Amino acid sequence: MSQKTATGAAGTVKTVTVTTDPADATDASAVISAVTAASDNEAVATVAPHDGGGFDVTFVAPATDGDGKANITFTSGSLTATLAVTVTAATAG
Repeated sequence: MSQKTATGAAGTVKTVTVTTDPADATDASAVISAVTAASDNEAVATVAPHDGGGFDVTFVAPATDGDGKANITFTSGSLTATLAVTVTAATAG
């Protein structure tokens, strides 16, 4: 993962990348290409593959208390990584 946490305003999108450690592992490209991702709270944040690599995390909506949280889990075989997402209210534009 390019990061462990992400915070964004409702309606915005952040692209995250998946890497291996070490980056030059012999199976790095196979591990990265097999990654899937899922959100545990799609009312707060969704995740989808990004054209060209990585994943787009869409900050959907904060919880009714104004502080929505979701975990995005990335999986490749037996390997997992989690991105903790916080969604804030959209800013007036």
